[in-house]
Amino acid sequence: MAQYIYTMNRVSKVVPPKREIIKDISLSFFPGAKIGVLGLNGAGKSTVLRIMAGVDKEFDGEARPQPG
Repeated sequence: MAQYIYTMNRVSKVVPPKREIIKDISLSFFPGAKIGVLGLNGAGKSTVLRIMAGVDKEFDGEARPQPG
């Protein structure tokens, strides 16, 4: 069975004054996966991508690429 190359587990981000940008996002990707991120304006798409890229480190939960 293939191993995930990236996982997010229960990731949430809140900005002052208590505005939830994203809440309890969990996802995993297999090698070679092609993904798209869809949503309304202000839904948190860019925030999810910034967390995945390692640019935004201020969040709750776990987000990590696998070694290799």
